Amino acid sequence: MSSDVRVAVVGGARTPFAKAGTVFRKFSALDLSVHSVNGLLEKHELDPNSVDELVFGITVLDARTPQFAREIVFASRLPSSVRALTVVNNCITGTSAITSIYDSIVAGRAEIGLAGGVESMSNPAVLFSRRASRVFLDAGFARTLGQRLRIFARLRPADFKPSVPGVQEPSTGLSMGEHTELTVKEWKISREDQDEIAYRSHMNAHQATQDGRLKAEIHPLDGYEHDLLIRPDTSMEKLAKLPPVFDRSPAGTLTAGNSSPLTDGAAVVLLMSEYRAKKENREPLAFIKAFEYGAIDPKDGLLMAPGIAVPRLLRKTGLALSDMDLVEMHEAFGGQVASNLRAWEQGWKEPAIGRVDREKLNQLGSSIAVGHPFAATGARIVTTLANEMKRRNARYGLVSICAAGAQASAMILERP
Repeated sequence: MSSDVRVAVVGGARTPFAKAGTVFRKFSALDLSVHSVNGLLEKHELDPNSVDELVFGITVLDARTPQFAREIVFASRLPSSVRALTVVNNCITGTSAITSIYDSIVAGRAEIGLAGGVESMSNPAVLFSRRASRVFLDAGFARTLGQRLRIFARLRPADFKPSVPGVQEPSTGLSMGEHTELTVKEWKISREDQDEIAYRSHMNAHQATQDGRLKAEIHPLDGYEHDLLIRPDTSMEKLAKLPPVFDRSPAGTLTAGNSSPLTDGAAVVLLMSEYRAKKENREPLAFIKAFEYGAIDPKDGLLMAPGIAVPRLLRKTGLALSDMDLVEMHEAFGGQVASNLRAWEQGWKEPAIGRVDREKLNQLGSSIAVGHPFAATGARIVTTLANEMKRRNARYGLVSICAAGAQASAMILERP
C-alpha cells in the first residue's frame, strides 16, 4: 500500500436485490452476474476490450462450474482474452475480489479490472446425502447393468430426500444467527438496540431509493429498477412484535426483522489505475487508500472480527475513526453491528478507537434493508460508499464487513 500506483474506484453496477425464492428465482447465478457485468459496461460506456482482468466471487458455488468467473467472461460482452479468477470467501468475497484486482493493478499486471460477486440463493446446487451419493458413484463405476441394478437396490426412500446447502459453520455446527445470539448475550445488546439498527436501515434505504441514490447503482432487471426488500412501512412497534428465530426462548432477541434476508443479486465494481483513469478521461469516485483483513477464533464471536480489523487498519494508516466522514458497515444482523460498535468504543482485542457518529453510519441503509447476496455485498457497499463520497465531497470513507468463518475485511476510501 506504499506503492505510488493509486487504484481508483471509477464506478459500479448491480442488479436489484430480491428475497430468495421470489421474482429472480428464474435467473441463475450466471444470469445475474452477466447482467451486472454487461450493465456496468453499458452504464460507464466502457469498451469491453479494454478490460484486463475479472475477479468474481460466489459463496454457494455449483461444483459443475468451478471456474465460475471464466464462464462470466464467455457469457458476457467481455472478450475471451480477459483473465478471470473465481474467489470464495463468505461475506467478504466481494472485497476479496476488489483487493485482488487492486494487487494486479499495483503490480502492473492490469490497468482496468472488474471485481464483483453474486448469489442466487433461489437456485443452490441440490445435493444427495452422503449415503445416496456413494450409491450413485458406485453405480457410475459399475461395468454391467446387473451390477448397477444390485447397487441401486441399496437405495431407500429416505435417500431421495435432497440436501440443500445450509448456513451452518462446518467447524461449530451452529448457524450465523445462533452464533450471533451468543454474541449479543455476551455483549449485553438489547432487542431494542437491534431493532433500532434495522429500523434506521429501512428508513435510510427507502429515502435513498426515493431520491434516486440507490437506484443510480442498479441496472434494471426484468422490469425491476429498485431493491425489493426495503420496508418503508416498518416501525419499531412492528419490529418489536416479531418472534425470535434462532433462540426461541424468552432470552432470544434475533428476529427476521433485525437480520439480513437470504437474497438473490449480483454487483460489480470498475477499478482502474490512476494513470489509466486520466487517460480515459474518467473522474474517479474515490481511491483505495488501504485495507486490512482479520481473523479470530469462532468461540470469540463468529462475526466479531471487525473488532480487530478496523482498529488495525486505522493504526496502520495513522487515521482516527473520527476522521471518517462516512462509515459503511455490513449488517448481517443488528446485533452484530451493535456488538462490533461496542468493541470499537470500549476496546476488545485491540485498543479502543472511539464511538461512531450514527449520522455517519449506513446513510443509505445496508444489508438488513437492501439485502445480502453473500458474495455481492462487498462490491455493493464499496459502490454505495464511493458514490456517496463523491456526492458529499467527503475525504474519507470506511468499509467494515464481517464474515462467516470468523473473518472480516476493512477498507478506507479517500478522495483528494
